[in-house]
Amino acid sequence: MQRALRLAATPGVPLGPNPRVGCVLLDGSGAVVAEGLHRGAGTPHAEVAALREAGEAAAGATAVVTLEPCNHTGRTGPCVDALLAAGVRRVVFAQPDPNPVAAGGERRLREAGVEVAFGLLEREARRLNRAWTFALEHHRPFVTWKLATTLDGRSAAADGTSRWISSRPARLDTHRLRGECDVMMVGTGTVEVDDPRLTVRDEVDAPLPHQPLRAVVGMRELAPDRQVLGDDAETVLLRTRDPHEALRALHERGRRHVFLEGGPTLAAAFLGAGVVDEVVAYVAPQLLGAGLAAVGDLGVTTMADAVRLHVDDVTVLGSGAETNVRLTMRPLPAPGTPAKETP
Repeated sequence: MQRALRLAATPGVPLGPNPRVGCVLLDGSGAVVAEGLHRGAGTPHAEVAALREAGEAAAGATAVVTLEPCNHTGRTGPCVDALLAAGVRRVVFAQPDPNPVAAGGERRLREAGVEVAFGLLEREARRLNRAWTFALEHHRPFVTWKLATTLDGRSAAADGTSRWISSRPARLDTHRLRGECDVMMVGTGTVEVDDPRLTVRDEVDAPLPHQPLRAVVGMRELAPDRQVLGDDAETVLLRTRDPHEALRALHERGRRHVFLEGGPTLAAAFLGAGVVDEVVAYVAPQLLGAGLAAVGDLGVTTMADAVRLHVDDVTVLGSGAETNVRLTMRPLPAPGTPAKETP
């Protein structure tokens, strides 16, 4: 199963509506017969890829899979059918499929006489597909809000300049995180003022082959020369100010992880709507004393009502003048409200 998880985590696989899945086929002695992984929407699922490599050797084998084999026909056929047709004797999977459309594989396999076990390294499998799992269980994309701020909470100086609050190591780290999402989101104000490309680029500023969807939220009309409207990635304009409506539209498009890089107004709207699931803050050891705040008005008038965050990780990036501290956090529920389950 650990090998199957490593296969599932293979770099370069485009993200989107489907999870990362790995599969290892074992013979009766426990030796590896074949391996497979899912390489993106429309390509063979991990089980099918492994079965094709194994050929007739799949008969009587054990399939070790990171996710419950699917039981529906989408762009490809059901993995359950492929496993049964190949004569697989036993299936061990880590995580039950939270997708009601695809679930039911375990039951069908058992009914067909296949021995089934599950739950092995389930926590690790859920962590691998944390955004996909969250989206299927909560019916909306997982939202990571990223911000870069000075030590006194400013995202830009009084004259509007913000280069560079984030250091080069922080910017490279940001592109790494962008590449783990399938949506880059900003508001129309950010597009007009900053004119970002919103693409994922490597260490020499070259765009990667697979780009997230660029989503621009708001009612303002955009100038046609804005970079986000270029052909280097797909862009969708979400004509709404309602975070729930924006996320619903993205979920219907099969998008599972939003990387929110908008300005203080959009950030405040998503925080106020309770749909920020993770916060990644790059804090620069600088003081401005005035300038644009990193987040807009949250309606907080007393310390008891502050939005509180749990710190999961603190990492120092760079050194000297090129230093940022990255804090990875998750919002804590307000007193008296149930905690939100996050993979």
